Amino acid sequence: MTPPLVNSAAARDIANTLHPYTDLKLHQEVGPMVISRGEGVRVWDENGKGYIESVAGLWCAALGFSNERLVQAATNQMRKLPFYHAFTAKSHEPMIDLAEMLIQRAPVPMSKAFFANSGSEANDTAIKMVWYFNNAVGRPKKKKIIGRIKGYHGITLAAASLTGLPANHRSFDVPLPGFLHTMAPHYYHAGLPGESEEEFATRCADELEKLILAEDPDTVAAMWAEPIMGAGGVILPPKGYFEKIQAVLRKYDVLLVADEVICGFWRTGNYWGSTTLNVQPDILTCAKALSSSFLPISAVLVNERVFQGLADESHKIGTFGHGYTYSGHPVPAAVAVETLKIYDETRIGDHVGDVGPYMQAELRRRFANHPLVGEVRGVGLIGAVELVADKATHKNFDPAHKVGARLVKLTEANGVIGRALPGDALAFSPPLIITRAEIDEMLDAVGKSLDELAVQLRREQISVVS
Repeated sequence: MTPPLVNSAAARDIANTLHPYTDLKLHQEVGPMVISRGEGVRVWDENGKGYIESVAGLWCAALGFSNERLVQAATNQMRKLPFYHAFTAKSHEPMIDLAEMLIQRAPVPMSKAFFANSGSEANDTAIKMVWYFNNAVGRPKKKKIIGRIKGYHGITLAAASLTGLPANHRSFDVPLPGFLHTMAPHYYHAGLPGESEEEFATRCADELEKLILAEDPDTVAAMWAEPIMGAGGVILPPKGYFEKIQAVLRKYDVLLVADEVICGFWRTGNYWGSTTLNVQPDILTCAKALSSSFLPISAVLVNERVFQGLADESHKIGTFGHGYTYSGHPVPAAVAVETLKIYDETRIGDHVGDVGPYMQAELRRRFANHPLVGEVRGVGLIGAVELVADKATHKNFDPAHKVGARLVKLTEANGVIGRALPGDALAFSPPLIITRAEIDEMLDAVGKSLDELAVQLRREQISVVS
């Protein structure tokens, strides 16, 4: 690759910017893709080349990359009240409106909404709330938190401990003590020969119960779960999974936290992933599509039982000693309010109800029998195509071959920005506004890229068993 020109945006980036989720050494050699503008489901780089954004940026640009109503909502609020805080009982209408709208739309009865700035902060906040709650109700030992292997809940210190992905742990000295992980509910890889999906779900629940008993139920406070695991590979749970898991949690009075950061706001075909997967959380976290990611904002919804514990303890202490300068910032809150109005007024759920099943059907029709593809999975407008070296045994490629990353480079060359997840799964989570024609265009480019990758692997004698 040609080194970036001196004083170009790419060269200045290399000189000054430290990137998240990037090989920092390699970045010094190859530099960034500089994105200069966006419209609809597409973005353009600084050279004028356009791309369909097949993952909506980071699962988040639900209304695409241009929406004048959201621009105006931010502009109007900046003129009226550009900043105010929520500390010491201060408030403002955008935060009040947004809290009310979220409580009204919650998948199960919720009592209050607390605001933060990212999914990571929302999950860190919820962890602290769980600890605070158990202190309030006289259970000071009940503090351990259970996540799942391959789960993703963010990268702040506690959220990274809860996350179950090696790259988020290695060399960061996490997980912290008190964070546990149970098995991933991925039937394709973890199901035993002859085991049905429901039997696998029962085994997942049994493993969870064994973990709780081994740790002592009086010390286990909560379990976190994405309705559909996103960054860990777009993993759908097996039939009956959440019903069985929730029965175990109720048995030992362990709170359930639904991480809706990716799944919320119609991504799975319902307003919440919890509705799609029959999850009944005590606490819910959300972000990303809450503002269509036009501005940073996240929320934590708590039920009445949890809220009363927080309220009682804060009264005893004299304050709820947690919050951020930008909790409920009026400008992101106003944009989020407008985003929720757009979802309602444009009936975006009906649109996802049309294009979501179409995308799922086309993913399977086009790629299920491709020699490189082991499993196609997903629901609504979230999906994945997993590449495997052996379709019969479900064996993945050697990570050293970086097959998923190579596929992403090919899709970029063919006009689609994609994302490779652990286990060489290519994710799909396009803006909710995508059309059938744009889905076809996106999948045409991915199909071409898969064929090009298959040719490359044959030339390099990297084994593929169909």
